[in-house]
Amino acid sequence: MAEFPSKVTTETSSPQSDGGLQGGNSLRGLAASVSTRLDLSFIRSIPAILMVVEMVSGLLQWTLIASVYIWALPAYGWVMFVAVTLWLLTTLLFCLILFGFQRRLISVPWPLTVMLYNVVGAILCLTAFLANAASVYQYQLFNFLHGSFGAAAFFGAVSTVAYGASAYFSYLDWNGNRGNAASGTGPS
Repeated sequence: MAEFPSKVTTETSSPQSDGGLQGGNSLRGLAASVSTRLDLSFIRSIPAILMVVEMVSGLLQWTLIASVYIWALPAYGWVMFVAVTLWLLTTLLFCLILFGFQRRLISVPWPLTVMLYNVVGAILCLTAFLANAASVYQYQLFNFLHGSFGAAAFFGAVSTVAYGASAYFSYLDWNGNRGNAASGTGPS
């Protein structure tokens, strides 16, 4: 029988010694198992540019409204709710697509999900823009309020157009991917 080589080492570990993490008692094993890669082709695409426009215009819209006393008219509560909610969700969706998490969640029909999100976002932005624009005239005597609410209405219109354009491009993506289930793993 052959001799056991002297340079071979065997190590065993128990679940108690490594805290339940792969790769020993350090976070290296956990960090190695989580591989996030940026989708650089997404950054250069029209949907990504539109999402950046949505995030910037939504941020400007809700900061302009939040900087003044909005409880004088209930319409600004709705505008604020729509602007903040869509801003947060768009930022989350942008990060999900940018880091490629939609490729890991293959059970979600991403082209359809993104299209429905953009359609609902366009409708909500349109209602918020109309409520904002219709309420601006009541503050025409107060230059600061009138200017802030007018600028917020402008950025609401920009958001509405951006969400509408995103809905159109996501419809094209969804329509192009309808026949192929394997290609429905992420927006292009």
